[in-house]
Amino acid sequence: MLYHNMKIAGLDRKLPLCPVNENLYIGAFVMFGDTELTTACAEELLKKAPEYDYILTAEAKGIPLAHEMARLNGDSYYFLARKAPKLYMTGVLEVNVRSITTDAEQKLFLDTADAELMKGKRVLIVDDVISTGESLYALEQLVNTAGGITVGKMTVLAEGDAQDRNDITYLEKLPLFKPDGTVIE
Repeated sequence: MLYHNMKIAGLDRKLPLCPVNENLYIGAFVMFGDTELTTACAEELLKKAPEYDYILTAEAKGIPLAHEMARLNGDSYYFLARKAPKLYMTGVLEVNVRSITTDAEQKLFLDTADAELMKGKRVLIVDDVISTGESLYALEQLVNTAGGITVGKMTVLAEGDAQDRNDITYLEKLPLFKPDGTVIE
């Protein structure tokens, strides 16, 4: 297996390279279980965050980051866009999304009770990695549909074309890779 070594929020990490197709590999960034990295990333993002009322993330890899950011900031609640509706939801808002790490189109669902809380509030969207921006766009659609105000979009890593966007805040650039592990320039 090939790896990409990088410093993220001041910590050294080794990311395994995974194929997206025969010509493109990505560095797999997973914070699940890495409490040191999750806390360090949350602290660094909060230093750059605008004022907000709530954080919103998508299931699943953004959950530890959103939770830790909310905890560190003293927030009592954050929102989660789910990949499937749950029985406990009072109703759902739904949007379509296609991510680079998922083969098929997916949907994201927001509980209408959360949407009601979001109405008129400043919402900070966070995720672990932004690549194509499709998940980010879907989250923005949910905020807009709920009547919330997106005040910022933040991620730990920006991959590919996301590095050139001026509407997101990120900690580090994550390159794209050729099958031999070299960086695509």
